[in-house]
Amino acid sequence: MCDWCATSVRGLTSRRGFLVGAVAAAGAAAGAFPLARPAFAQAANGVPPDEAQQRLVDGNARYVAGQTDVRDFEAGRAARATSQHPFASVLSCADSRVAPELAFDQGAGDLFVVRVAGNIANDDAVASLEFGSAVLGCQLILVLGHTSCGAVVSAIGVVKEKTELPGHLPGLIGQITPAVETAMKDDPADLVAAATVQNVRDAMARLSADSPMLSGLIAEGKLKVIGGIYELSTGKVSLLT
Repeated sequence: MCDWCATSVRGLTSRRGFLVGAVAAAGAAAGAFPLARPAFAQAANGVPPDEAQQRLVDGNARYVAGQTDVRDFEAGRAARATSQHPFASVLSCADSRVAPELAFDQGAGDLFVVRVAGNIANDDAVASLEFGSAVLGCQLILVLGHTSCGAVVSAIGVVKEKTELPGHLPGLIGQITPAVETAMKDDPADLVAAATVQNVRDAMARLSADSPMLSGLIAEGKLKVIGGIYELSTGKVSLLT
């Protein structure tokens, strides 16, 4: 944990408290934010949702075509040490083959990425994305699933074969099984693909349902939540409609 995070968390005992404190701290530095409630922080780059989405689409097209931008990762490092201004947040699977910064041809500091197996919107992921939007000013959240997701395959095994998983896996996979059960109702030819899409949709729904902060920003037109599937074999991201 970074020094700033450690200092903040010690004095705050809840997710809401953490975010209120973080916004207040940012406001104190900038003299711009009211302290009554978490405020929407316009990032320095102020990228609107649709423009942020187009940046991701264009970046992925470059990645698929093998025409990614040449980047000097040392350039701007000192400036990034003092602040961050990502233009979009991504909730992605922890799969080692899925790297959002690479898939969307973005540089250091461009994306606020939250990764967890199965790209589930658990409490920690939701809190992180609240921070990305309310404090850092990201106006777009992309929930990114991917083909051949091992977490989804495991959830199918639990639902269809009553597979027993070790360790903490039951708690994680249990958050994906509802997507499997929903997908099975249509008797799809490819259950893994159908459940993967449904799992992304479920995560998108949770971000709004479980977070008044995010749903408020969505209602105000200051935040957009979208979903997509990353194709492992090609690198192409297909956005859900």
